[in-house]
Amino acid sequence: MSAGMVVAIVGFFSSFPIVLQGLKAIGANEVEAASGLMAAAIAMGVAGIGLSLWKKMPISVAWSTPGVALLAVTLPLEDGFAGAIAGFVFAGALTVLAGLWRPLGKFATSVPAPLAQAMLAGVLVSLCIAPFQAMAEVPMTAIPAILVWFIVGRFNRLVAVPAAVIAALIVTGLATDFSFPMPDQIISAPLFTTPVFSLSAFLSIGLPLFIVTMATQNIPGIAILKAHNYTPPAGPLFTGVGAASVVSAPFGAPATCLAAITAAMCANEDSHKDPSQRYWTAVISGGLYCLFGLFAAVITSVAIVAPPMLLETLTGVALLGVFANSASAALSEPDTREAAAVTFLVTASGITVFGLGAAVWGLIAGGLVIAASKYIRE
Repeated sequence: MSAGMVVAIVGFFSSFPIVLQGLKAIGANEVEAASGLMAAAIAMGVAGIGLSLWKKMPISVAWSTPGVALLAVTLPLEDGFAGAIAGFVFAGALTVLAGLWRPLGKFATSVPAPLAQAMLAGVLVSLCIAPFQAMAEVPMTAIPAILVWFIVGRFNRLVAVPAAVIAALIVTGLATDFSFPMPDQIISAPLFTTPVFSLSAFLSIGLPLFIVTMATQNIPGIAILKAHNYTPPAGPLFTGVGAASVVSAPFGAPATCLAAITAAMCANEDSHKDPSQRYWTAVISGGLYCLFGLFAAVITSVAIVAPPMLLETLTGVALLGVFANSASAALSEPDTREAAAVTFLVTASGITVFGLGAAVWGLIAGGLVIAASKYIRE
């Protein structure tokens, strides 16, 4: 039970600012963002409980942190938030199909890992710069959260961001006249948004969200379970989280996926000495995710009244570790270093051409560099 509580607190409070930032960037209003956060938390809670009880393995499920980071630097579609919802449905459907049809799963894994990591690093760079910009522009707002994150992180990296969130709440309370919502507004209400399907929704949101989530969440999640001597069936797990994504997408949830960091927390010996009992950690954390999701409206209300750039600061410090790891992985191989650099720079440029976002063009550009290099060598 204690391990499950730690997993839930780390999994939710270390990344919910990124979810709100991503939903806001693609056109969600306050009510839609609250519904999306609620749906994302409940979807990963229910999926984690169901898959863990079904397979008797510690299958930790999360929202796609790299995926919502991608949304945070994506321009809104012409169809607004309804178009983005369609992109979420597309990504979930592709994940279901990847679990049922092996060739699609192979396609998702055929994207060279350095290019996928470079794309992710390019997406994250502007978000990770924000805390340092905030230190210069609004130091009294940003510095307390950054200092708490840095100091706590020297002792325990897992609780550094939740500690920064607490510092941000204190700053918000001191700097604003925030009033706690009325009792009838504390529990979040789901808001159904009818998807508006289009080619742009598929290419700009659906496909990149599917690729980045598969490459940085689903596949590593399987690998972590295997590293702890479990034998997870990849196909059914992909289908399960994909189905959860499709069902929750119309309520604003971007993508449900297998967890990586919290999967390791659930699967190691600190969870339970008996490996056959560790799945209860994932079950308990899933139940708490659902509980946190019910109060998403309160969390969103606090985020709305927070001082300028505070949410961006929390998002940036939460993603610094992910950025460092992805940038290192992208540039580690000499043979693909140039292609990864091109992918990173094109993605970081934020360009949109023919309705396609920078992440797609980054992968295309990097792929062309690899193909040209192979052709010349041959």
